[in-house]
Amino acid sequence: MAVAQRELTFNQAVNEAIRQEMRRDPTIIIIGEDVAGAAGRRNQGFDDGWAPSLKSRGLYAEFGPDRVIDAPISEMGFVGAGVGAAMTGLRPIVDLAFIDLIGCCYDQIANQAAKMHYMMGGRVTVPLTIRTSYGSRGWSGQSFGGGAAAQHSQTLYAVLAHIPGLKLVVPTTAYNAKGLMIAAIRDDGPVVFLDHKFLGNAAKSPVPEEPYTLPIGQAAVVRRGRDVTLCGIGRMTHMCLEAANVLASEGIDAEVVDVLSLVPLDEATILESVTHTRRLIVVDEDTPTCSMARDIAARVADQGFDYLDAPIKTITGPEAPVPYAAALERYYLPTPDRVVTMVHELLGR
Repeated sequence: MAVAQRELTFNQAVNEAIRQEMRRDPTIIIIGEDVAGAAGRRNQGFDDGWAPSLKSRGLYAEFGPDRVIDAPISEMGFVGAGVGAAMTGLRPIVDLAFIDLIGCCYDQIANQAAKMHYMMGGRVTVPLTIRTSYGSRGWSGQSFGGGAAAQHSQTLYAVLAHIPGLKLVVPTTAYNAKGLMIAAIRDDGPVVFLDHKFLGNAAKSPVPEEPYTLPIGQAAVVRRGRDVTLCGIGRMTHMCLEAANVLASEGIDAEVVDVLSLVPLDEATILESVTHTRRLIVVDEDTPTCSMARDIAARVADQGFDYLDAPIKTITGPEAPVPYAAALERYYLPTPDRVVTMVHELLGR
């Protein structure tokens, strides 16, 4: 009889990845707000899948205060400490609770972590992992639950993707979350690990117990199709898959590409998909101006124009802050229905 594979949530997979790597390598530390305070207790009011402390739960009890370090609410201070620790022989994981907070530590990320290897002629490495959450928590597949409002719901990864020297990964399942987290920790340069708030408890999948890595810079075709390519980023990949199931019931065969890595971006996999579907829709939760959706669209237009039978389309949030009210948030976020409608417009049927 076949033994059923165990399943983990996204949060559990990230926690296991960090725990296994800390056991393997004593130079790995984790620093951030409430990472030590997560020592086995329930975070009252914040235990709904997106609380940053869920990724570090129980680590303090095993590794102690020298390796699991609670920081004050000063992102400039503890991100800077992580950069310095990485430059001097440690391999820190910095837990930046929300990507919205990059404004508080942008200099440390953009001018220190990203540039030191280059400025020092390759003599200094910065093996730093920054884990941070992005996006809104609204759409559950059946209803909208209200989010974290304008200052804690943003999708700002395009701001970081603009900085040479950083790598950015956007996992979508528990399986690739564990593999990409371990790959990020083992990388000798700065890697930003971006997890969507909603996926913490919602994304559950089989995960091997042993440590493993997935390559940074490689997308995945998660559904084969022939009529149109749906390119999803992070949580939006799940929206694309839901839309593809609806389209299949209508006789439309959509291929879904999960980006997984924003920097480096796997242009080859996206282009290969477009060569046989001849149509592309990119779905991105970010606002449209200077977004990753438009960047991907521009790259495909530049390199794959001859393969296209229709204009490239993007589905994003609007040019507005994320609203708090669930009724408004419903109209803000990309949804499977919006993807299905766009496919019909693109195909003319």
